[in-house]
Amino acid sequence: MDGKRRLARALLRPSTKAQTPPCRRLLSSAPPCCWFAPTRRSVSTTTTRPTLRRFGTTRRSPPAPFDNAIRTRAGTAGSMLVVATISSLAAYFYAESQFLPHTEAESAEPSRKPRYGNALELEKAIFEIRQVASEDTISTDYEDLKAHGYSEWSTTNIDQLPVAVAYPRSTAEVSDIARICHKYRMPMIPYSGGSSLEGNVSAPFGGVSIDFSFMDRVIDIHRSDLDVVVQPAVPWMSLNEELEQHGLFFPVDPGPTAKIGGMVGTNCSGTNAVRYGTMKDWVVNLTVVLADGRIIKTRQRPRKSSAGYNLNSLFVGSEGTLGLVTEITLKLAVKPQETSVAVVTFPTIEDAASAASQVSQTGIPITAMEIMDEVMMSVVNRSGGTCRKWTESPTLFFKFSGSKAGVQENVCQVKDIARVHRASAFEFARDQREQKTLWSARKEALWSMMALRESKGEAVWSTDVAVPLSRLADLIKISKKEMDDLGLFASVLGHIGDGNFHESILYDRTNVAELNAVQKCVHDLVDRALEMEGTCTGEHGIGIGKMADLVKELGHETIGVMSSIKSALDPRWLMNPGKIIAVPS
Repeated sequence: MDGKRRLARALLRPSTKAQTPPCRRLLSSAPPCCWFAPTRRSVSTTTTRPTLRRFGTTRRSPPAPFDNAIRTRAGTAGSMLVVATISSLAAYFYAESQFLPHTEAESAEPSRKPRYGNALELEKAIFEIRQVASEDTISTDYEDLKAHGYSEWSTTNIDQLPVAVAYPRSTAEVSDIARICHKYRMPMIPYSGGSSLEGNVSAPFGGVSIDFSFMDRVIDIHRSDLDVVVQPAVPWMSLNEELEQHGLFFPVDPGPTAKIGGMVGTNCSGTNAVRYGTMKDWVVNLTVVLADGRIIKTRQRPRKSSAGYNLNSLFVGSEGTLGLVTEITLKLAVKPQETSVAVVTFPTIEDAASAASQVSQTGIPITAMEIMDEVMMSVVNRSGGTCRKWTESPTLFFKFSGSKAGVQENVCQVKDIARVHRASAFEFARDQREQKTLWSARKEALWSMMALRESKGEAVWSTDVAVPLSRLADLIKISKKEMDDLGLFASVLGHIGDGNFHESILYDRTNVAELNAVQKCVHDLVDRALEMEGTCTGEHGIGIGKMADLVKELGHETIGVMSSIKSALDPRWLMNPGKIIAVPS
């Protein structure tokens, strides 16, 4: 408060000569960090003076005449004093709101444009982070910045890069980093696997990328409680290798490079979602560092709880825009007695989709049901990523689990349905080796597509939508026809058992015509899904790539509620800004 009083006195003190107001002197410092953050092409240090906000004035009616000159002079002096006082207080509160720690008023203005730190503040932040952690906790090496601001996996990349990368080793260090970044108004972007597809880890406002690579421990396995406590950089595949000796597994299975932190951030799923659900269904609790460095735990460790708000569901799928997840307790499943895999080919994609729809409606307890069209099967053959050649026809992949008798019965039921829908071949795995072989084509799909890139300009645009099960066959049919009509080299694959559908398109991003055709195809796919009461993304998340689609899907009122939640938890909009919701302008 002493500092605030000194500032107020300075504003009210009469001056004998022209002076620069304190708030203007403060604003004359170096530019916000997003203005000097390096780009992928060059490292820019250009400085720009920010625009000073103008205060409005109020026109008043002329004062009534006074009876004598003495009252006139007194009235004029009084009016000048009132005006001077109001102006000084306005300048004081402006300076306070801009340059002092946030207050309740800051939290109550969700539409206010945030101010991010300048070059001097960034230097101070980096210095303080090294003081509380260690010298190698933070890096400003250009190659590090590029690796954390650009991803070949992502369909959406920008030239802006983060200005530093932090490597914390504990929740306490994450808290210290967040507290310092909050103090100096530095944006924070969480980073675990870096394999997201919608620009989720990009840095449109510069700031600090917080890489959890050193937080990769399995902290505790509670075998009798069927849960495990992990840090965010644990790969899900490594976790399952460790759980195997306990007869347990974690069933959410996205791409092989995914890590638990990113899986929480996007509420990912995978091939097993038709039976086991998505990431949100397997989170028991979260330890989260908030924007100002406070550490919270969303709940205790029982399987169920009705205590307070469901904060798990608030943070799962928030893509790091509400807080930094540093510890996760996950439910586990017991490994089934028997598992098996079947691969079924069909003459047309419509036949395959219709068969999948009937399997779902019959209620056969399958573990996974995936679809790949003839283009994708050809891609897998051309890439040579598997140990066999595949029939290049629309194909369904099934996974079964349960008791030995139950699995055999389910296989027979699926075989009967496939026959009705003109299945041309039905392969059933007889042992673990054959299971891995038959399932390998599905798991290699995206890698196979990316392996076809021949020039530096070629890229793969991978996108997803989800629709009610009854509409999926129609969506696939229309989308394939559009891709063919546009002359695009594109394939269809997806988790057909839960209505989640993917398009992967190979194109030359340096060719404007091709790029426009791809963008049209993707936008049409999203619009078509929304018309069918679907969603613009089933598992990839929003990032920066689908923010406009989210507004189309939910409307401005719902986005406004999300913005209010964001502002309540992160009034300075420092946590992964520019993702899911646009930064207020």
